[in-house]
Amino acid sequence: MDRWRWGKDAKGRSPWARGRVLASLAVLTAGLLAFHSAVPNTVGRLGSLLETFLPWLGLAIALLLGLALLRRSVTALVALLLPAAVWANLFGGLLLPEDRGAHDIMALQHNVSDENMDPAATAGALIESAPDLVALEELTPSALPVYRTALASDFPYHAVEGTVGLWSKHPLADVRPLDIKPEGIGEGWSRGLRSSVRTPRGEIAVYVAHLPSVRIRWNGFHSGLRDESAGLLGAAIAAEELDTVILLGDFNSAVDDRGLASVTSQMNSVGRGFAFSWPAAFPMSRIDHAMTRSATVVDVWTLPATGSDHLPIAAGIKLGP
Repeated sequence: MDRWRWGKDAKGRSPWARGRVLASLAVLTAGLLAFHSAVPNTVGRLGSLLETFLPWLGLAIALLLGLALLRRSVTALVALLLPAAVWANLFGGLLLPEDRGAHDIMALQHNVSDENMDPAATAGALIESAPDLVALEELTPSALPVYRTALASDFPYHAVEGTVGLWSKHPLADVRPLDIKPEGIGEGWSRGLRSSVRTPRGEIAVYVAHLPSVRIRWNGFHSGLRDESAGLLGAAIAAEELDTVILLGDFNSAVDDRGLASVTSQMNSVGRGFAFSWPAAFPMSRIDHAMTRSATVVDVWTLPATGSDHLPIAAGIKLGP
């Protein structure tokens, strides 16, 4: 039983003298959390990769806690208070109880997958949540008529540009394609649209966007095309004349990723809950988003899996600042 006591170990070291490596790792974890923007993107875009999965550094804290207890190190346990406090400051609010209270509009965002074998079932699942707006990406020529037919009675207004679409319970106007195509991508690539929506609270602008995919390879995180597309999207939003904007889409990264800064710097996307949307089998990151300008995301949550590799996300939005 002596080995479980918090006294000196076999080498005569006190609980304060042992575990210094663990304490150093705890400080390093705190630094990565607090100063993730300082991690350079020059080599393999490691900064963006870290920011995409930033909340998961909480697992590192849990692992270090277990090792500190096993090592019976007071020094390591005290040091772990630092990353725990930083993590709680960054993400603790997302763990508060859900409050799906008063909102003016419920918006639903879903990348339905171009490999979805049952679009009719997917459409039916989306209707069950009774949203006001539905944004879909990866609409294929064969699946699009199915979605149009299935959603028509609940959403009498809709617009499609390329592989993205918007369905609405409220009238649409001034629908136009959104040019977010990076240089080097061939003709026919169309993944964005902009529309006005005439809601009972006034006219708002709704954007639907599907940014290019990223790749994780042996030599790093490849997100150049995605970042370029995000820059074009951010410029379009900055030029939007209507005050209130709702942005829905698959951005292929989390809001902490600096590659999305041109968009996230203008928009609000708080809400409660992590709402990890990808991959559907074991969600690790929220790469599907509902963001607003001159409006508030009251809450955001995921819906049950469909035939896609993404989970649908729903957001309650209160219009007005």
